[in-house]
Amino acid sequence: MRLLAALTVGVALAGCASDSVRSVPSKGSLIPDYTLKLSPSISVALEKVVYWGALAGIAYLILDPLSPNWEIEEAPLGDKYIHFSLRMKRYYAGGAGEAQSIFQRRAKELMRLNGFDGYSVVEYQEGLDSSVIGSQRTAEGVILLIRKSN
Repeated sequence: MRLLAALTVGVALAGCASDSVRSVPSKGSLIPDYTLKLSPSISVALEKVVYWGALAGIAYLILDPLSPNWEIEEAPLGDKYIHFSLRMKRYYAGGAGEAQSIFQRRAKELMRLNGFDGYSVVEYQEGLDSSVIGSQRTAEGVILLIRKSN
């Protein structure tokens, strides 16, 4: 890993040390001066289309509306107890109040998959983890899986 980092830095420094510095493109602008004519009275500069497209792409990568809002981790604590830890995406567009319903849904799913008759919430809490790049919603809880005796 260190060798790869040293090679990368070396190549970057070698590129900076060359005598002739060129910019891309060597003449003119990177985006051609072109206007898209949408109708006889409406036209848009290609530069603006590229700019707004790049902004929309960056916003999509950060928000990623198709990814789930919550990430859940579970850890068994013995045979009948399960600990859940939920984390919400740092940047989101909705879903801030879903922690408890996701917790309950996963508890029911585990209850049914493992052949138990019910479950009880032993503890549950929600909170915020703060950092420099923004706060992140969290939730934690423990459930007890219940099997009725025959």
